[in-house]
Amino acid sequence: MKGIADAGFIVAFGNRDDQYHSWAAALATQVTEPLLTCEAVLAEAAYQLSSTSLIFDLLTDGLFKLSFNLEENLERVEQLSDSYKDRNPDLADLCIVRMSELYPKHVVVTVDSDFRVYRRNKREPIPLLLPPGRG
Repeated sequence: MKGIADAGFIVAFGNRDDQYHSWAAALATQVTEPLLTCEAVLAEAAYQLSSTSLIFDLLTDGLFKLSFNLEENLERVEQLSDSYKDRNPDLADLCIVRMSELYPKHVVVTVDSDFRVYRRNKREPIPLLLPPGRG
């Protein structure tokens, strides 16, 4: 599976008490190549999990791979921010939308159904992998 990991998936995977933990843990066993992500997503997940060491472990173990440079994509991320200003998106979500444009064969792995509203390349729905009942 080629995927882009959102913070909600990482939090669900890292928190045994999360309602989506079983789904995230089962999905992680099926990952054959690292899920792509970005620093904004990892910062959000580390904050929600109250653990930077877990995030470092997940990177070191190869479940996730950093694959986004905000500086190189700043203009497009700002455009996305303007386009969705009525939704008040966070930086991590905007970076994930941009990553979906850069990696069109990757599905976004998330627990956040708000990604159904976002569009890549202005009109294309973003392919999502959500827990049962969220999609």
